[in-house]
Amino acid sequence: MKLIRFGSTGAEKPGVQLENGTRLDVSEFISDYTEEFFGGDGIARLKEWLGKNQENCPVVSNDVRLGPPLARPSKIVCVGLNYAKHAAESGMAIPKEPVLFFKSTSAIVGPNDDLVIPKNSQKTDWEVELAVVIGKKASYVEEKDALAHVAGYVLHNDYSERAFQIEREGQWCKGKGCDTFAPIGPFIATADEIEDPNNLDLWLKLNGETLQDSNTSDFIFNIQEVVSYISQFMTLLPGDIISTGTPSGVGLGFDPPKYLKAGDVVELGIEGLGSSKQHVKAYQ
Repeated sequence: MKLIRFGSTGAEKPGVQLENGTRLDVSEFISDYTEEFFGGDGIARLKEWLGKNQENCPVVSNDVRLGPPLARPSKIVCVGLNYAKHAAESGMAIPKEPVLFFKSTSAIVGPNDDLVIPKNSQKTDWEVELAVVIGKKASYVEEKDALAHVAGYVLHNDYSERAFQIEREGQWCKGKGCDTFAPIGPFIATADEIEDPNNLDLWLKLNGETLQDSNTSDFIFNIQEVVSYISQFMTLLPGDIISTGTPSGVGLGFDPPKYLKAGDVVELGIEGLGSSKQHVKAYQ
């Protein structure tokens, strides 16, 4: 299934997107896609309910805004430098184990909502990423069991303010958690829809020019390794997001670097996970 949320900001309702693109309102079955939903076998129960009630579900117009396809999770855990070529363009050594940082959940917005360049920002950058949605509580999980804890996969743009991230004191989270810096969606594809998350094409365009074009087969640490690794340090709860890193082609890697400005348009996508588009606005 493809899980969506639709409606105005803060008042989204749960829905599904069918194979033909039709969007259905399933709020009669569930109030929202929350930790309780993912952890309570909600995907299987929703699938069973749809089998009996699909014809009675209201159709959602394509004109209605798509919100982030899950309610705000307990955390977003990100993996840095997880593509060899991206580590090289960043001038950093290939890590011996996953580099982890947190991204603020208040950064989450819908897939086509505007990106707002933060106040005093000069170096706002883009990062197309495959994100994992946890479906089953994970603590000290072995790699062989890791995928059993995954509910699905979703497109994420891990926007980053490089001066805040790298040139200021402290951890990377300063440059990662600004408002609107985590557009997610358009939908969560449940795990059964993605045959091999470690072999998916992903891309990003800036003003129509392709700047990122890669495949998750370039991962340094694959999905199983990442889920298992993170679970050694913290409990992953249902609905939590793991963002698995970005390939080469970010603005920081150009000579001279390229950064976003008001009026720019960023488009991105991942095989099987759809695409999104953000118009860049200045902070006001």
